[in-house]
Amino acid sequence: MKSSLSKTTLLFLGLSFTTLLLFIIDLGVGSVYIPFGEVIRSLMEQGEETLNQQIIKDIRLNKAIVALLAGAALSVSGLQMQTLFRNPLAGPYVLGISSGAGLGVALFILGVPLLGLSASYLSIGIAGAAWIGSAIILIIIGILSQYIKDIMVILILGMMFSSGVSAIVQILQFLSHDESLKSYVIWTMGSLGEVSYSQLWILFIAVFVGLVLALLAVKPLNQLILGEEYAVSMGMNIKKTRGILFLSTSLLAGTVTAFCGPIGFIGLAMPHVTRMLFDKVDIRILLPANILTGANILIFCDIISKLWIIPINAVTSLLGIPIIIFIILKNR
Repeated sequence: MKSSLSKTTLLFLGLSFTTLLLFIIDLGVGSVYIPFGEVIRSLMEQGEETLNQQIIKDIRLNKAIVALLAGAALSVSGLQMQTLFRNPLAGPYVLGISSGAGLGVALFILGVPLLGLSASYLSIGIAGAAWIGSAIILIIIGILSQYIKDIMVILILGMMFSSGVSAIVQILQFLSHDESLKSYVIWTMGSLGEVSYSQLWILFIAVFVGLVLALLAVKPLNQLILGEEYAVSMGMNIKKTRGILFLSTSLLAGTVTAFCGPIGFIGLAMPHVTRMLFDKVDIRILLPANILTGANILIFCDIISKLWIIPINAVTSLLGIPIIIFIILKNR
């Protein structure tokens, strides 16, 4: 027992240190390389700002914070959905959250010009459209979940909504103009650098509330590991628990999707990585651990994205796909 506790503590300390280290490295990497020591001095020193300080504080710091928040949010939402559905391939977007956000953005970017109206392609407009799209899907799923007892039916409905929404988006893409289509495709590639400082507060508050709801659902999630029937026999209110988990996941994954675009594989892969690292099934340990592993990997992906100058979604996919293949082969 003592050795197990010691291993868990060491892992938490190691992940915390790695997060801080990668965060500082991320601030130094970019079109202009800034040495490690200079990054720390730029963050600590006050007074008249140098060029390096301006680059770090005005551009890179904001993006690194977004990577940290987005990684933590997607990883925790993936853990919740995999536990709720008891499906190792369930991710944060299984409820159709990503598809709903994509439809909202498609209607904003592709649909508005087709009506002959001019749309201001401000990120707050795109984020707002994505949020509304995610919220509509969440409301529909939430209403249906009040009448459907089988959680796997809800999973299938989420997939059906995603397929239907994808069909509508494809029609809009086919009918849209080249400029609008390019804007939408760029959004689907994901980006951590489009969030302004004013929007960062919205992202932070939404992620914070989502994580608090996740913490409140720790005990029900531990009961759900053995299935809904067992959880209900232990006195759990299944409708209330589903509602909390759906709301938490929508705040975490929906907000990240709204501001950063659909970032794939973090929510799907990181819960598995965390379980293998800690060798635990206790959500009380896995939830904070997922916050750290998710933040770690997305900051790392941001570093690779800047070094190779490729979209963040391409990096997360290249890292996430081998992990998912390994999980499938391991589980047969």
